[in-house]
Amino acid sequence: MKIVTVFGSSLLCEGTPAYQEARELGHALGESGFTVCNGGYAGLMEASARGAQEAGGHTIGITCSLWPRPANRWIQEEVRTASFPERIMTLIARGDAYLVLPGGTGTLAELAMAWELMNKSVLSTTVGGKSLSCSSALTGSP
Repeated sequence: MKIVTVFGSSLLCEGTPAYQEARELGHALGESGFTVCNGGYAGLMEASARGAQEAGGHTIGITCSLWPRPANRWIQEEVRTASFPERIMTLIARGDAYLVLPGGTGTLAELAMAWELMNKSVLSTTVGGKSLSCSSALTGSP
């Protein structure tokens, strides 16, 4: 099972263009056989999970005990973490690929951590293959 972790805002509600686009994205992922993993709450997380589930895909929500509310109704499998850093690391660890949608500082933190782990080749076995040195990035050679 290939998992795509989707990062995005909890504030953009149904009826907004961003919500509809996230729902369509989730639908395309679910229809293509991908599991959608996200933060499990409202907004674009809800939209991507909703689209995936409507297409027959599986959804995973990584929630956090800091925010005691339950995962949205489109999440089929909830994984509760104890802290925000643990939540980010679990979102990253679950993903085989990552998509970043509009969001705020939480989304930025998720993107920054995933990017840094890829940059340091921690995720290179599943994302991006091999790391580049400065000289190879400039010359285009491996």
